[in-house]
Amino acid sequence: MPHVPPLVSTIAIGLVLAFAFGVLANRFKLPPLVGYLVAGIVIGPFTPGFVADQNIANQLAEVGVILLMFGVGLHFSLKDLLSVRGIAIPGALAQGLVAIPLGIGLGWWLGWSAGAGLIFGVALSVASTVVLLRLLQERRLIETERGRITVGWLIVQDIFMVLVLLLLPALAGLLQGTGPAPETAVIAGTVALMLGKFAVFVAVMLLVGKKLIPAILHYVAHTGSRELFRLAVLSIALGVAYAAAELFGVSLALGAFFAGMMLSESRLSQQAATESLPLRDAFAVLFFVSVGMLFNPKIVVEAPLALLATVLIIVIGKSIAAYLVARLSGRTRAGAMMISASLAQIGEFSFILANLGLSLGILPEEGRDLILAAAISTIILNPFLFAALDFYAARREKGAAVAAAAVEEATPMREPVRPTSLKDHVVLVGHGRVGSFISRVLRDRNVPLFVIEDNEDEVAALKAEGIEALAGNAADPALIPAANLDEARCLLVAIPDAFEGGQVVQQAHAINPRLPIIARAHSEEEIDYLKRHGASLVVMGEHEIAKAMLDHIVSAAMPAKAGAE
Repeated sequence: MPHVPPLVSTIAIGLVLAFAFGVLANRFKLPPLVGYLVAGIVIGPFTPGFVADQNIANQLAEVGVILLMFGVGLHFSLKDLLSVRGIAIPGALAQGLVAIPLGIGLGWWLGWSAGAGLIFGVALSVASTVVLLRLLQERRLIETERGRITVGWLIVQDIFMVLVLLLLPALAGLLQGTGPAPETAVIAGTVALMLGKFAVFVAVMLLVGKKLIPAILHYVAHTGSRELFRLAVLSIALGVAYAAAELFGVSLALGAFFAGMMLSESRLSQQAATESLPLRDAFAVLFFVSVGMLFNPKIVVEAPLALLATVLIIVIGKSIAAYLVARLSGRTRAGAMMISASLAQIGEFSFILANLGLSLGILPEEGRDLILAAAISTIILNPFLFAALDFYAARREKGAAVAAAAVEEATPMREPVRPTSLKDHVVLVGHGRVGSFISRVLRDRNVPLFVIEDNEDEVAALKAEGIEALAGNAADPALIPAANLDEARCLLVAIPDAFEGGQVVQQAHAINPRLPIIARAHSEEEIDYLKRHGASLVVMGEHEIAKAMLDHIVSAAMPAKAGAE
């Protein structure tokens, strides 16, 4: 029997189990990521049965983080990052000043050295990139001010962690208590070198990358090859991340973020985000699987109080610090609660620091297990924490004396969607090549129009022209009701993704069964699929091209026939 390579078996079994447990979690109204974590525990070394290759799983997860950060950079400009520095930098420092002393105190209670407690506290001070961004995207918050603040906060934490990881080997002897303290000049030189490399990296990205990266994508786009365009997007994301790590000592995730940010000002940024989305989602799942593989369930039984204390430091201690900083910077109470809830977990940098501390002989194995157990616990708790805030917001809204003020203050946990007041209008989903052509014709005919488009730049341009438009994925059940379908003339689904289009059609048909719905498709199967979900008419591009050609044949043949007669 042929031997299956570890890479293939890790991907295959990891994704299959993640899918199975993700569906099961969804069936019990739990976040799918809970199922992904359980899948990792099942194929991890601490449970019986198949054991996946941990090293390979970690590398696959790193690819997921790179693609995810690249996608965030596509929607996050340098201007956005600088605009939130006044809260992101103090906030990241405040969380560190709370988590680190508490971590040292817990380490002292457990009998660890001061160095072990310090590493433990630092590991608890940083949030997870993957978890944070997923939550923000699901709640349509990533483009809001609150979303930009939390992402900026995260970037500051990442830069701080890169510095810690570079300094730790040089300080290992001091933290172990077995070697002399390095000279101040050595430490200062290491820090200066690190900051200098980072400054050079930023300068290169601003001076060269800002022009070169968009130019590459524009060139590839003009070739007309979607395959080459997709390959170019992945090459830029992974290539810049690798170069940043190898040449400048910057983390892979941070390098990918800057690559995306340099591309964000290009009109191709939305297409780049779309092309990288499937791989981004798949590798993000493998990230959660890899986290589950690291978890040793014995720690829950052997040190329950220590685990509880660790979770409380992350969920309560860090959240209080974040809340206070947000409030002092002028944010509303509800907005501050959203920011603090977003950062109430730990993730990938915590694992990296824990493993490095263990390999250097500073952090005991119990410390790493507590960090992993707390990471899994807080990742699972985070969606429920948001659900609790949603419940709190709903109660405040219901009980507030002034309704308008209550809505503004009580619903920031999920960006509100305000319905349109248009009547006898056309609802257009998708404003790409097909949708933009439709909208131009409808505007020339003075037909009332409401557009749903997931490209923020397109939405902003439409609003500037006086067209009502809503940013987001129309398949989101919270968006389509805002189109006032009961009073609409018809719905045009112009997005190329038939699966997503089917969800839009189904939701619209349920709201107004009498509404004419016209959708686009690329195959006979997609036509059947869309009609089954409620589409009145499905237009297939190839069919329409063929009809136009046949019409030209007929018109060209008629004069020839007349001349013969």
